[in-house]
Amino acid sequence: MAKKQKTLTVQVKELTERLQRIEAVLEEESKPKRDHKGQEKEPNHFCCLPEVLEREFDTDISDSRERLIRLIDKKWVNGTKLRYYFFKTGDFSGDATHEQLVRDAFDIWKDVGIGLEFEEISEIEEAEIRIGFLRDGRSWSYVGRDVIDIPGQFERTMNFGWDLTQDSRGLDTPVHEIGHTLGFPHEHQNPISGIIWDEPAVYDYFGGPPNNWAPEVTYHNVLRKLPASAVDGSPWDPNSVMHYSFAPGLIQSPAQYASGLQPELGLSALDRSEVKKFYPPIPESQYERLAPFDFELLSLAPAEQKNFILEPNATRDYDIQTFGNSDTVMVLFEEVNGELKFLAGDDDSGTRLNAHIVQRLYPWRKYVLRIRMYLNYASGNTGVMLW
Repeated sequence: MAKKQKTLTVQVKELTERLQRIEAVLEEESKPKRDHKGQEKEPNHFCCLPEVLEREFDTDISDSRERLIRLIDKKWVNGTKLRYYFFKTGDFSGDATHEQLVRDAFDIWKDVGIGLEFEEISEIEEAEIRIGFLRDGRSWSYVGRDVIDIPGQFERTMNFGWDLTQDSRGLDTPVHEIGHTLGFPHEHQNPISGIIWDEPAVYDYFGGPPNNWAPEVTYHNVLRKLPASAVDGSPWDPNSVMHYSFAPGLIQSPAQYASGLQPELGLSALDRSEVKKFYPPIPESQYERLAPFDFELLSLAPAEQKNFILEPNATRDYDIQTFGNSDTVMVLFEEVNGELKFLAGDDDSGTRLNAHIVQRLYPWRKYVLRIRMYLNYASGNTGVMLW
């Protein structure tokens, strides 16, 4: 009986301490935040990713093959120009100050020296990224190539739901959302992190103001561990711009973060190395020429890419196809007024098919073909042919 009474006493004490921690966190978060000039800052809002259906694979797809597909399939082919548009009218429109902050955030990623290009455009029909500023308390972006599956030219693929000029993180909020658009998930959900949460405290914290998240939203954005297949095994980076800050009392382990976790501002060293891993700069010397009936071996490791300049010799419909037991994504561009415009693409990952494009080409025009390898899942080489 004494042992049971002691256990109950301990439980009551632990529960009391937990409630005190939660109350302390909520009290601290309710206090006005001020910048170095004494101006009031908004309380901590957090990125709230929209949910999309997880990709399912046939049962004959091996674990290693699935892992590589999940790691790469949301990334863009390197060398893509991503065009973004700001809503100008209606509830989704913002002001010039907020638009400039987002432009500056795109520049931060570009200044790393990556192979992607960014361009602001005024025609929403031509934009891959459609940016709104609906002040509903939620900022978010779809992840990577998911943005091209969002139907309708009037749907946002990214939103900023609070006053960025009053955000103590400065440019980190738009840099974070652009990171999602580049294909990067939340770093605190990395299964390598080893974070052990005080789950009731986490639900209470994010369920309170200013986020007011339902439990399923908190689970999706915080507690849910990404499958190991969705990360590349790089070390957990608590300073990543893709990592939330966390108040005291939410993390039980590692013990050093029990008193809170605050990532350093800006891109971390690992952020920079990861984005250059998937999107390294592409010098002109890396472009090979692919003429009709040439067969070119790819010889690519997972996540690597080859870039070809196509040289059609007549005006007609051409087939472009990979050959071999491999998973690839292949995208064809045409140069128009000095810029590469998307023509066609195919992704054969997770199937027994090969990437295949049929497109009418003209000998006086310039075309660029980009092929990114997921993996060779059987022996033998993979190649590409134009005919």
